[in-house]
Parts: sequence; structure tokens; C-alpha cells
Amino acid sequence: MNKIRQYFSTFVLTRGFLIAVLGSAFIYLNYFGLNYKWINTTFAIASLYLLFKNETRVWFFSGAFFGLFWFWWIAISLIYYDMLWATPIEVLVIMLTYGFMFAFISWFGNFTSNYFAKHKMIISLIIKAIWLLLLSYIHPFTFDWFKPELMFTNSYLGIEKWQFAIVLASIVLSIWQKKFYYLTLIVFAYTPLTTHTSKESQDIALISTHTTVHDKWDKSLHKAQFDELFKQIDKAIKNHKKLVVLPESVFPVFLNREQILLKKLEERAKHISIVAGGLYWDGKTPRNSAYIFTNSHMTIANKVLLVPFGESNPLPDFLSDWVNKVFYDGAVDYKASSEVTDYKIDGITYRNAICFEATSEKLYEKDEKGNRPKNMIVLSNNGWFHPSIETSLQKILLSYYNKKYGTTIYHSINMSDSYIIKQ
Repeated sequence: MNKIRQYFSTFVLTRGFLIAVLGSAFIYLNYFGLNYKWINTTFAIASLYLLFKNETRVWFFSGAFFGLFWFWWIAISLIYYDMLWATPIEVLVIMLTYGFMFAFISWFGNFTSNYFAKHKMIISLIIKAIWLLLLSYIHPFTFDWFKPELMFTNSYLGIEKWQFAIVLASIVLSIWQKKFYYLTLIVFAYTPLTTHTSKESQDIALISTHTTVHDKWDKSLHKAQFDELFKQIDKAIKNHKKLVVLPESVFPVFLNREQILLKKLEERAKHISIVAGGLYWDGKTPRNSAYIFTNSHMTIANKVLLVPFGESNPLPDFLSDWVNKVFYDGAVDYKASSEVTDYKIDGITYRNAICFEATSEKLYEKDEKGNRPKNMIVLSNNGWFHPSIETSLQKILLSYYNKKYGTTIYHSINMSDSYIIKQ
């Protein structure tokens, strides 16, 4: 009996592993430059179909492996805090978080369906489908990168909620009626809309830098780094670009207090508009900011949404202070701006976004006039998670929002190639 039980448990784990592999493949295929719509579509549907077909224990392992395959890279940042010992703990916490989320969905569906004896199976499937449909609104520790419909970003199917609902409904009907032809209903979720990625623009120079985390904060290397940045700006001027965009915190200093650097940037802004990442200090708390130079005018746009644990601790104050003291040498959390910043360059309005916040729904909300952003400039520093699939997942998320809202995204990055996403 023990051998049978052990085999069954292994079989359950294997099924959960397979479901997560199919549902995560789109990220890794993208990482290797393999974006085949038919593969992404097939794997995503197969993952969801197998998930619905299985019991709660399989749901738990599926969720745990989803957490692992999608977010293992988060633990890489701990290395730069000399906390290598904590990486397996963080990965385990991530796995358990999503494992229990998935297990709860299955358990709740089964538990609730017990009150509908005659229609137990279909009620259970519907409840699970509703939970999956709403799962993108559940953000553990304010981290909102897990969206099941993200699997269809580079596929033949749409990413809108109603389209995802059609996919789930077709799977539910197919399992309930035990007839595969119900899966053909997914054709109603088909979308011809595609996103296009390019690396160059006629008027905009998107600068990519390749500075490691250790080198970025090494003050002895700042002069050489800054000289190279000014060479890139001068090159953009020579190439008759109208705007040059540099990555997040590309100036890892409180730029508002560095008069020499500001003067150099302002001088070049007479010939080209400049958007560059830098830190800001108001005398009390630090901010992660974008500095926008147009002609003789400088605008500072502060970050609105901070990275959980990386820039701001989402825990209650008494726990947050303890975590900062023990793990981050007493460092003070960054401060977020209360309002999203839009700015104009050459008559075009851009929404400011710095790394993490560009992958959040909040940055795509309507402005006071009821308009969503048509253009967005994103500054990122992916050095904290290099090398990993984080860059691919980030790119897919930006493509997801481009599909959903039509926002053209200009993305300047440290430690990976910069790009433009548009329809």
C-alpha cells in the first residue's frame, strides 16, 4: 500500500508539473526567440484543459510549478544583497503561495458543488472557471504579474476577459459533455490583432546599457559610465534624432543635486530632447525618477508604483521596519508619487513609466479627459534579475497591455535590448 500510495503521489506531482510546463512554455519560447502562435495556442489550451480534468492535489502542484516557472527569477536579486542563503526560501514561498491559491480554487469549486447534487460536476467546473477568470485581480504582496490569459498574448486568441471566458467555457463544456468538438467554440475568441516589436525609430534613439548591478553602484566607475552616456546622446544628435531615451537609474545618483551633470544634460537638450533615469532626493526620502529635458526646461517624473520588497515593503509597518533593518541594513523605502505623470515632447504626449509600474493596469488608466495613454516611455533596469526569463515575461506583459489598450511603448533597458511595441 505504501508503494502504491507513493506511486500515486508521484503521478499527481508529474501531472501538475506537465500542466505548468504547458502553461509556461510561451515565456521560455519567447526567451529563445521562438514565437509561434499555433504552439502557444495549443499549449495554453492543453494546460487549461488538463487542469480542469484533475483533482485538487494536482491543482496544488500545478500552481506551485506555475509559481516556480514564472517567478523563480525574483530570488536572483537576493544575491546582490549577499543573501544567497535566502534564495531557496523565497522560491519555496513563491511556490507555496501559488500552490495554495490554485488548491483553494479547486477545493472551493468542489465544496460548493456539493450543494447541487444533480449538477455537481458542471457547477464545480463553472466555479473553477470563474475563479481563473478573476485570478488576475489577486495580487500576492501587491505583485500583479500572474495573469492566466497572458498565455494567449502571442497566440491566435485574444487576451480580453470576454475572450478568456469563451476559452474557459469551451473547455468546461467539452469536459462536462465529454465531447471534444465543444473546443471548436474557441474560434469565437480569435483575434487578428497582433503586436509588432522593433528596435529602431526614425526620430527616437532608445539606448541600451549593459552595466551590472555591482558596477552601477560603484562610484569609482561613474565617470566612465557617464562619459559613455553622453557619447550616446551626442551620437543621437549627430544622427538627427529628436529624442533620446536612457534606462532607469542610468544616473545612480541624486541627479537633482548634481549640478555638473545637469548642466551637461541641459546643454545637449538644446539640440535633442532627453529622458533619463536618475534618483531624486527631497531631503527626507529617495525617489526613483525620470528626468525629462526639453530645450531649456527640465521636468521630474517620480515613480508611482514601487517594486514590492525591492523599493517598498508591502508588509505592515512593524514588520516592514524589522525586515528593512535585518535584511536591508536599515535602508529607507523609496517614496512613490501619488499621481501618474504625462509630459509632451515635440507635441506628442507620453506617459511616464519606470520598470515595474509599466506592467501594471494602473498606468493605463484614463486621464482627466477620459483618454488612455497613446504613447508610453518606459525606463527599466533588468540587472537585478540577469540572466533570467524576467526580460521575456516583462516584454510579454507590455505586449499584453499594447493589445489591450493600443498604447505604443518605447522601452529603454539596462542589461537587455531596448525595443518599441506597437500595433
